[in-house]
Amino acid sequence: MTGMEALVSTILKKRVLIPGRVTEMILDAPEIAVKAKPGNFVILRVAEDGERFPLTIADADAGKGTITIVYLVLGKSTAMLDTLGEGDAVLDLCGPLGRATDIRKVGTVICVGGGTGIAAMHHIAKGHAQAGNKVVSIIGARSADLLLFEEELSKFSHEVLIATDDGSKGQKGFVTQVLKERLESDPDVKEVVAVGPVPMMRAVAEVTRPFGVKTVVSLNSIMVDGIGMCGACRVRVDDSIRFACVDGPEFDAHKVDFGELMMRLGSYVPQEKQSYKCYCECHGKES
Repeated sequence: MTGMEALVSTILKKRVLIPGRVTEMILDAPEIAVKAKPGNFVILRVAEDGERFPLTIADADAGKGTITIVYLVLGKSTAMLDTLGEGDAVLDLCGPLGRATDIRKVGTVICVGGGTGIAAMHHIAKGHAQAGNKVVSIIGARSADLLLFEEELSKFSHEVLIATDDGSKGQKGFVTQVLKERLESDPDVKEVVAVGPVPMMRAVAEVTRPFGVKTVVSLNSIMVDGIGMCGACRVRVDDSIRFACVDGPEFDAHKVDFGELMMRLGSYVPQEKQSYKCYCECHGKES
C-alpha cells in the first residue's frame, strides 16, 4: 500500500464458522470500509514480532465503518489472530489493496466458491448483484458442515447451487459438474468468477473454456507482502510475468499458467509447517 498508514483496528464481532478451522471477524475500520471494493484485500499484523499477511475483504459496510474478514487457521499468523477476541485490537491493518473486481452490468454472472474462497467470492457476487446482474452462486465443500456463507449469498443471489463431495447437501460431486450443467442449459451466462483452492479454479477454467465464457479467478492465496516488494506472488499470465498483489489478484483464468502457480504455492510449505509446529509447541496447542 502506497502512502497509507497502518491502523489499529478493534475486533467488533468474532464468529466461529467451522470450529477449530474457520473464523469470521468484523473489524472497526472506517477509513478502509469507505474505500473497499469487491476484490480488495487488507494486510494485517497481529503483534510487534508478527509477520504481515494478506486477507481478502469478505464484506464492507461504509455506513457502519466495518469490514469483514474470514480466515482459515492454517499457520502461525492465523493461529495468533485466532487468539484475539471481541474488543481486542489488531495491531496493524492496511488497505484496501489490490485491483478491484471489474464489475459491469452484463446479464447473468455465475460466481463459484470453494473453501474459505466462498467468503471472498461473496463480496464479488454482492457487487455484481448491486450492479444489476443476475447472480447464480455455486458453492462447494467436502460435506454440508463445511459450507460457508450459504445464507449470506442467498440474500442477493437469484440461485444458490450447492455441491458436496459426500452428497450431504445439494448435488454429490464437485462445483465444476454443477457449473458445466448450468453452462449447457443456460446460453445467457456472460461471465464466471471463481475463488477457492487453485486446483478448483484451474478446473473451472477448463470447464468454461469450450463455452468461450469470460472467466476470472482470484489468485489471493499466493500473495505474501501485498505491495509487490517481495516478488513471491509472481504468476505467469498470457506468457507475461505479473504480480498477484499489485496487478491482481484477479486474472483471466484462460491465460493463467496454473502449473507454474501450483509449484510456486509449495515454495515455502516446509518453513510454514515448521513455524506453525514451533508456535503450537510453545503454546501447548496441537499442530
